[in-house]
Amino acid sequence: MDASKDPGRFPVDSRGTRDAARAVPWSLRVAAAVSWRFLLVIAGIGTVFWLLGYLEEVAIPVGIALLVSALFAPLVGRLQRWGVPRGLATLIAIVVGLAVVGGVLTLVITTVIAALPQLQSRVSASLTSINDWLQSGPLHLSHDQLQQWLDNALSAVNGNSSELANKAVQTLGTIGTTLTEALLALFTLIFFLYSGPQIWRFTLRAVPRDVRDQVDVAGRRGFASLVSYVRATVGVACVDAVCIGVGIWIVGVPLAVPLAALIFIGAFIPIIGAVLTGAIAVLVALVANGFISALIVLAILIGVMQLESHVLQPFLLGRAVRLHPLAVVLAIAVGLEVSGIIGALLAVPILAVLKSAIGSMLRDPEMDPNEVNALRPRSARP
Repeated sequence: MDASKDPGRFPVDSRGTRDAARAVPWSLRVAAAVSWRFLLVIAGIGTVFWLLGYLEEVAIPVGIALLVSALFAPLVGRLQRWGVPRGLATLIAIVVGLAVVGGVLTLVITTVIAALPQLQSRVSASLTSINDWLQSGPLHLSHDQLQQWLDNALSAVNGNSSELANKAVQTLGTIGTTLTEALLALFTLIFFLYSGPQIWRFTLRAVPRDVRDQVDVAGRRGFASLVSYVRATVGVACVDAVCIGVGIWIVGVPLAVPLAALIFIGAFIPIIGAVLTGAIAVLVALVANGFISALIVLAILIGVMQLESHVLQPFLLGRAVRLHPLAVVLAIAVGLEVSGIIGALLAVPILAVLKSAIGSMLRDPEMDPNEVNALRPRSARP
């Protein structure tokens, strides 16, 4: 059959020859167009993450500085509205932050030093009771078996003395790198607080003019969501630290203040942070006070986690970022895989900012940037 005489069955072009492109069904063309665009977007996102990983020693301090600036920027803005010059307001915020951190560290260190003698005696007594339980309890381990395990552990440590030395050298290098990154984060934080609006306006120059206002609104909403997230996270962390800290203090577990401070820091990683740091409190209770105290601390930890998951997370963090718990868990897992603990710390804030910014670009394409206050959490909602 001649193709030119049956164009419906055999699509042809103007010269009467078959046209392969016109023979492809429309739905398949749409699927192919969506597929290559989707792969291009994924490649772009992957390139960005690869660059961030390659520049990790710079990206992480800048990310932490941005996270902390979301906590102190409202204070700087309020002081500025009260007539305080922006430079002085920035200095006050930095001094207040350093004073709080220094005070907490001083309290933790002094508490640990004061509790060491009592902790040593408790640990010795608890190890004796644990040894007796292992021999007379349901395991019925003999003294020779326990001694063999102890000898194996000591030989493993002695056999890996060279590795321990190498790890000690690596630890010193890590401490030096951490101090350098901390100084970079502090330096970046000062400029974020002092000249954040100017930095943002300079960044917007790289955006095409016809979409500059739309990107400006999205960025302001994203930072407002970050402010809201930090406030809610601080509230959740305070409740976790106070409840668990008071509980373990009542039980009589030593180092209650340092453990509460550790739980406060861990609570900045949603869902899993307080659980992991609370497990350290359970371990300290087990070693220092025995099984009964450990079980009581575990019950306190479970109760506080129930309070967090059913009350604090929905009412505080849920209203702040409006992220599904599954999205939070997956973001933390990806952050852990990419950058460890720091990645888990920054994963949820990044997700919250992206959600708010993308939602703003989809729903408020014609909004005036001056109508959005980046320091007000309510501005995060499109």
